[in-house]
Amino acid sequence: MAKRQNSYIPLSDALKEFVKENHLEKGMNRVNAKKAWEDLMGNGVNNYTTSVELKNETLYVSLSSSVLREELSLGKTKIITMLNEELGEELIKKLILR
Repeated sequence: MAKRQNSYIPLSDALKEFVKENHLEKGMNRVNAKKAWEDLMGNGVNNYTTSVELKNETLYVSLSSSVLREELSLGKTKIITMLNEELGEELIKKLILR
């Protein structure tokens, strides 16, 4: 752990530093990707979503409806762009719908 500093810093900066020092970025990215999916897709898609996992710049989404899976597969590039905009950085390069 780093030495205590006498200067005051905002809590958000302290949390960012904590995440970085403890190498928690991957876990935070997984949580943020799942939250972004839920926020962007809305209740209609989320009702049929069984799991969302981020592994090595690939987002794996399991859906219980084959019809919905086909519909979403037509707009994969747009979905990836929207998710990356929501996340604020380019974390997702590939989307796999199962």
